[in-house]
Amino acid sequence: MTRVIGLISGTSVDGIDAALVDISGTNFDIKIELVAGATYPYPTDLRERILAVCAGVAISMAELAELDDAIAFTFAQAAHNIQIGHGNPSLIGSHGQTVYHKPPLQPITPIGYSLQLGRGAVIANQTGITTVSNFRVADMAAGGHGAPLVPRIDAALLSHRQEARCIQNIGGIGNVTYIPARRDNWLEKTRAWDTGPGNSLLDLAVEHLTDGAKTYDENGSWAASGTPCSPLVEQWLSQDYFYLPPPKSTGRELFGVDYLHQCLQDAEGYQLSSADFLATLTELTAASIVHSYRTFLPQMPQRVLLCGGGSRNLYLKHRLQVLLESVPVMTTDEVGLSADFKEAIAFAVLAYWRQMGTPGNLPTATGARQEVLLGEVHLPLVVGD
Repeated sequence: MTRVIGLISGTSVDGIDAALVDISGTNFDIKIELVAGATYPYPTDLRERILAVCAGVAISMAELAELDDAIAFTFAQAAHNIQIGHGNPSLIGSHGQTVYHKPPLQPITPIGYSLQLGRGAVIANQTGITTVSNFRVADMAAGGHGAPLVPRIDAALLSHRQEARCIQNIGGIGNVTYIPARRDNWLEKTRAWDTGPGNSLLDLAVEHLTDGAKTYDENGSWAASGTPCSPLVEQWLSQDYFYLPPPKSTGRELFGVDYLHQCLQDAEGYQLSSADFLATLTELTAASIVHSYRTFLPQMPQRVLLCGGGSRNLYLKHRLQVLLESVPVMTTDEVGLSADFKEAIAFAVLAYWRQMGTPGNLPTATGARQEVLLGEVHLPLVVGD
């Protein structure tokens, strides 16, 4: 058994999710136990700097280096905090903080680019623990999108022998893993891609509508008090990304501040209340997920399992259930895997697989030419006598 820390901050940039996990077994026969999980919010000034960079604000190389280190030190502190009272882990898997993601565009730019800040070398030396980081680059070097990277873990931990499932993560961006029943050549039929906006537009809208007093709509209660504007949802669903066939990935570069401002401009003629506007954005997230299933899946799933922060948005979950009709919508909590910390757990597993020499990507999900080892290994500095 290996005790591993998984760390990630997603596109919502709301804090660092940390998971302390005991892992045993090999490849798809791994077993995991979540020992502890916690979310550590970014300091306000650091979060604002990250969001500014994600929005395209220009900074100098010196400022970029300073930001990279500030994120790394914050991740290292999260790794320190999560292990207090639980014994020492032997490995850290850190996704870092994505600030830019550009998918490959065949044949113009056959290798994409993705930048995660929070250097693994700094984390290793601050914690004294071997750290695996920079997971996306190996998949992208093999022609993949470097995203989504969680599907192989989904297949290992959440597949079912009789049931086809969709594992729907709703972070800042939504992504789905479709896993057919675990028989025959099931893994070859497993698919995954980014469905579009998750919480990103909702959180940005809440900040805009409250002048920064709030950063998210707790439980979706504000949106639930409004009424979605169907013509707007239909207009927004005509966006090219929703019709681009998988494999595909996206981020704040598309569904970010500029997109929100366009949505606000589009809504001006409908005289919507703030609650109506939030309800309409929520409907876009739900409708884009369901549209993605109906457009690109070989068949509709028999069950949908939600995870990520959006799984706690009760109004969004309700709208998904309405749109999916008879397909049950649950959370991964209900099948034994933490919905809040599944992404952090995933990067603990990816680090574990890296140390075991097991590939971490799923080419049918990312579009890579082959399976590859993911992550760069950083050993802590050993000080001599």
